[in-house]
Amino acid sequence: MNRKTLVLPAAVGLLAPVLAACGGSDGGSGGGDAIVVGTTDRFTASKDAPAPLDPAFAYDVGTWNILRQTTQTLMIQPRGDGEPVPEAAEKCGFTDTGNERYACTLRDGLKFANGDAITAEDVKYSIERALSIKADSQVYGLLSTVDTVETQGDREVIFHLNTADATFPYKLSTPVAGIVNEDVYAKDKLREGFELDGSGPYTMKAEVDGDVMTKAVFTKNPEYKGSLKVNNEKVEVASFEDADAMGAALDKGDIDVMTRAMTPEQIRKLSTSTDSEVDLIEVAGLEIRYLGFNTDAPTVKNKAVRQAMAQLIDRSALVSEVYGSQAEPLYSMVPASVTGHSNSFFNKYGDPSVAKAKAQLEDAGIETPVKLTMHYTTDHYGAATKQEFEVLQKQLNDSGLFDVAIEGQPWDKFRPAELKGEYDVFGMGWFPDFPDADSFTAPFLDKDNTLNSPYTNTEIRNTLIPESRREADRLSAADSLNRIQDITAIDVPLIPLWQGKQYVAARDDITGTAYLLNSSSTLQVWELGRGVSG
Repeated sequence: MNRKTLVLPAAVGLLAPVLAACGGSDGGSGGGDAIVVGTTDRFTASKDAPAPLDPAFAYDVGTWNILRQTTQTLMIQPRGDGEPVPEAAEKCGFTDTGNERYACTLRDGLKFANGDAITAEDVKYSIERALSIKADSQVYGLLSTVDTVETQGDREVIFHLNTADATFPYKLSTPVAGIVNEDVYAKDKLREGFELDGSGPYTMKAEVDGDVMTKAVFTKNPEYKGSLKVNNEKVEVASFEDADAMGAALDKGDIDVMTRAMTPEQIRKLSTSTDSEVDLIEVAGLEIRYLGFNTDAPTVKNKAVRQAMAQLIDRSALVSEVYGSQAEPLYSMVPASVTGHSNSFFNKYGDPSVAKAKAQLEDAGIETPVKLTMHYTTDHYGAATKQEFEVLQKQLNDSGLFDVAIEGQPWDKFRPAELKGEYDVFGMGWFPDFPDADSFTAPFLDKDNTLNSPYTNTEIRNTLIPESRREADRLSAADSLNRIQDITAIDVPLIPLWQGKQYVAARDDITGTAYLLNSSSTLQVWELGRGVSG
């Protein structure tokens, strides 16, 4: 038995598993006990975020992975990645040469899980609802190119865009475009708590402890009509406080699979283990980590400070000390395997240099050491985040040019504070909305961006992003995308740090694990089944 199953990180759009996990990825029985998947994602309904699972609000990989099982979208990213394909739709496509009119025909007989029929009006309602609520998470920005939504009969829906957008089919595959029932989702108000209703492959019941969802129980939806083959009757996604607790549950047999986020040490141990009952699967991934800035904050408002930080950070040392072979240095917000990537930060700053950073600060008249605090989340991106920020802190402080403190907060406090601009410098991760360079640039640099960032560059917003979206052939968008990355390296509203790999650990009677996560970290639990140990 292979200890690892590799999905080679080829060019995006061509990613596909080259080996199957034990038992294969197509086989498996739909019967038997629930398959239990562990995660360290935490799901909290707080005062600042009372509606974590509403499609019009949710905008992180954990909540999206709950929604994707239950809330059907017109399009979906296919198994093995590539361009999106119809899901709730029977067919979709641009009907003009300018990529400004996009039409979909719904599958015949679509129903919500409660039996209510789904029509084109439900799609229109769902999109307009997300756009009108304008949730603080800024997720509605994904639909920013929608001008109007038109229906023709019960099954035809037409999107009229305010500008060309070749990436629009991808956006219709994201949960913010999920189809909701107006009887349970009010037009002008988010749905609080952990209840979900939709037409996806599963229904969901939440197990809750106080304000925290500890487990999501997914049961196969008998009303589901779509493109997915569901290989099981029930899956439970259990949330653990940390990776050690999740690993202990796998060892005891309390869970069958563990996903994000394992610790580097767990991955190293599993990769060399001779245990025949648990397999480690490496999956192609597009996760990135970066530093973000409130560019209006006094400590970092002068871009020379941000440039000096970019000049000092040693990404290779950071990755080596914290993540080893599980990550690679990143010199652009666009990962190396995505069409349109360029190493703009390396081209601008080269190797780390104290002398160059000192000169940048002196030329700008910045008094040193620059005193600031970097904030990070303690429970959202894995246990190694604290160590990562300790390394960054040491790199900056050892230069003598900075006096950096670090402070960690749980995600339910960290994220609202970041959106309110309370942090000058903060660490974030990003799992793309879809595997395209647009999903690594526009969400941070466009109007209504996911960080609520005050940084504005008119060339990027008014010219380069629209230019890149006109090109259906993404290779033809490279010039615009490269220019965006070059401007970002000069202005430094963000500093890319590293891109990581993804791993799944599973008991060897679980099939379909090679497809459990796609490159965007989408959890596809319908792929899982039970086979024969061996």
